[in-house]
Amino acid sequence: MTTLSRPPLEAPVRRRRSVRRFRGWLLEDLPAASGLALAPHGTPAREETKSSWWQVMCLTGVDYFSTLGYQPAIAALAAGFLSPLATLILVLVTLFGALPVYRRVASESPHGSGSIAMLEKLLPGWRGKLFVLVLLGFAATDFMITMTLSAADATAHLIENPLFPGWLEGQHVAITIVLLGALSAVFLRGFREAVGVAVAVVGVFLALNAIVVVVTLGAAFAQPVATAHWWDAMWLSHGNPLMAVAVALLVFPKLALGLSGFETGVAVMPQIRGDEGDPEERPAGRIRGARRLLTTAALIMSGFLLTSSFTTVVLIPAAEFQEGGEANGRALAYLAHEYLGLGFGTVYDISTITILWFAGASALAGLLNLVPRYLPRYGMAPQWTRAKRPLVLVFAAVAVLITMLFDADVDAQGGAYATGVLVLITSAAVAVTLSALRRRQKAATIGFAAITAVFLYTTAANIIERPDGIRIAAVFVLAIIVVGFVSRTRRSFELHATQVRLDERAVEFVSASEDGPIQIIAHEPRRVTAEAYRKKLAAARDLGHLPVGDDVLFLEVEVGDSSDFETELEVRGVERYGCRILVVHGPVVPNTIASVLLHIRDVTGLMPHIYFRWTEGNPLQNFLRFLVLGEGEIAPVTREVLREAEPDVTRRPWVHVS
Repeated sequence: MTTLSRPPLEAPVRRRRSVRRFRGWLLEDLPAASGLALAPHGTPAREETKSSWWQVMCLTGVDYFSTLGYQPAIAALAAGFLSPLATLILVLVTLFGALPVYRRVASESPHGSGSIAMLEKLLPGWRGKLFVLVLLGFAATDFMITMTLSAADATAHLIENPLFPGWLEGQHVAITIVLLGALSAVFLRGFREAVGVAVAVVGVFLALNAIVVVVTLGAAFAQPVATAHWWDAMWLSHGNPLMAVAVALLVFPKLALGLSGFETGVAVMPQIRGDEGDPEERPAGRIRGARRLLTTAALIMSGFLLTSSFTTVVLIPAAEFQEGGEANGRALAYLAHEYLGLGFGTVYDISTITILWFAGASALAGLLNLVPRYLPRYGMAPQWTRAKRPLVLVFAAVAVLITMLFDADVDAQGGAYATGVLVLITSAAVAVTLSALRRRQKAATIGFAAITAVFLYTTAANIIERPDGIRIAAVFVLAIIVVGFVSRTRRSFELHATQVRLDERAVEFVSASEDGPIQIIAHEPRRVTAEAYRKKLAAARDLGHLPVGDDVLFLEVEVGDSSDFETELEVRGVERYGCRILVVHGPVVPNTIASVLLHIRDVTGLMPHIYFRWTEGNPLQNFLRFLVLGEGEIAPVTREVLREAEPDVTRRPWVHVS
């Protein structure tokens, strides 16, 4: 009897299909190919589902509102009896400083790029790119530490609960990593799922906090002796009221974590549903929704911060805020257990743990919006970083590494968190000040300049107080710069053009040859005399074997900002001294030439032949000039770019060098 079996290649074929399916799922939202390269950034492969502004507020609010889990305890520990006064200063800075700044940022940068995009326009060239990379480093510090610190704090709340099983004691790193993995899993599902979870988490958390605040306010006012003791201590403990205010101003920078939600608020703007028919350049509905988001979140948070700072300092003994005390890092949870019982306290703990776990969602959303808008466009990240799911896996791996390095210690990460938050807010204040100055809005310029001064002081005070924060942020900045330039070097032989367009005259020139190949001579635009064109043509015929009598085109690349990577190319046809010339403006000569040649091949169906002279000078120096200035070793680099872009040698434009 004959036994039939499957072919031995069946299993490998199934594995390859599985790999292809996984790759397709992983890169599902990668922007579709268009023209010679990927479509311009921001063009999604499929339309994303948008949400109402209040729903997106919950997504950014999981970061902002979650600070209630530890902010009142931080304020009480840092300021003591002055905690409500220092918190009042924080609230004033929030409502009359950060809020106006970010309302303007939302108006001028409605695509989620925030103040970084505003500052990018002020500094063109490599200086601007480097400045943006530094700001992205601080943004990465803010957002990544938000993820790891919040997850670590959620673990701390979990361990502090009386019902926590003892056998998990000492497993705080493992628990934190599990929480980070669960957060990443939500984002692998999609933004819509993340917004839905955020609405439920924030709604429950704010409702429970409202109950705690109302009950504890009643308890505080029911103890007039304790309230009077606090009042006298606040104003008299430092000699006089003016000194108390001065001390509160000095202590205020330690409370700066209460400002953490504004940068993520504008970073998630693209998720806000706008008005029907809004133009993408100026989406009025999205801007209006973002302003409502920022204002509503700031008012809610200000109310909770003021009331909780009062109740915690009046009702909780000062010793409990110290390290090892039951209110250390969890003042409102302490009050929930103390005044509403173990059952309610446990429910409050679960809610706090949940929002702290999910606080990284807004940070992760911000990173998923910022990174694809800058690094791939600069050539400083691979194309796959435009897709969200691979980035989620990368950020999750980085978060796990940070958690292990810091042993899931909240205090060890607090300095870096505050530094990242304050540098970004200060940069936003600088951006709107310069914007108002450019528009000659005198009153707005003075007001924003004053706000900038406040944030500069706050940032400097925080760095002096906790220098470890700037050191950690410097590591993030250096990592982004190094990785960015390594990636830029690796991608230097890619096509940079997102689109190539020929004007009518250029189309007429390239269409003149009906049968034979299109002959093109590369020419430097700095030499535009009749003699220069004559010599170039003669050299191409004598040394480069250009056939005599054929119609010849010249191609000139005008180098603009060599730091740019992805560009749209406009090719103009001009005539000089009887010569037909294609003129194109691009950042890099070889890559621009290669893009134009491939486009001519595609629109005419004819094979272009291009003729070069060898570049004089040291090859290594010429290659460095190519990387930095966009010029240098033109002929061999053009051929290499064409080889990378077109594997089929029979369809590859010809490069002749003499």
